[in-house]
Amino acid sequence: MPSEDHKRVLDPEQDAAALKALTHPLRIRLLGMLRQDGPATASELAVRTGESSASTSYHLRVLAKYAFVAEAEHRDGRERRWRAVHALTCWSNRAMEATPGSRAYVTLSRRVQIQHLEESLLRHEADLADGRLGREWVEPSGISDRMPRLTPESLTELWECFGGRLRELAARDAGDPRAVQVVLLTAGLPLAPRETGAAPDGAAGGAS
Repeated sequence: MPSEDHKRVLDPEQDAAALKALTHPLRIRLLGMLRQDGPATASELAVRTGESSASTSYHLRVLAKYAFVAEAEHRDGRERRWRAVHALTCWSNRAMEATPGSRAYVTLSRRVQIQHLEESLLRHEADLADGRLGREWVEPSGISDRMPRLTPESLTELWECFGGRLRELAARDAGDPRAVQVVLLTAGLPLAPRETGAAPDGAAGGAS
């Protein structure tokens, strides 16, 4: 799989066609699966997604057209295997605000990430319950919803510190046989103060 430093930076002007191609839930899901689980065939991905192999094959070809995926080494000559070209897709939020299409992609990708978190939680719980993960993973695993008050500058600094430290730890653990893949989703979503008397829109979060 590609390293964490191998990323694709999307520009809404230069990559308009690629963005439009990626604004499809199944294509985002297929790309995520190849990044998480490694190379696979269209048929293997069809089984995992519940789609037809014709559908997954078509969407993989679209992803390949815009260089999100590429052919991987084949186990045999019968069917193509696909791999993700990049470990990460990233962008400037400010730049992506420029067009309705790029804004739609950002919104969709965030919804897919939330879905990925839910699916990963279910998989994590099953892996622990069935013994596929050792008990040493019970204590460090978890989800947090802290709600600090920060300035835009502090939130930017937090992202930079987090990313830098994550790269350091991943490099340190790269050769450790105890290391496993960790799904690590982070969010920094500022909220405007509520207007007095506003109707509730769901349960409030809290630190955990």
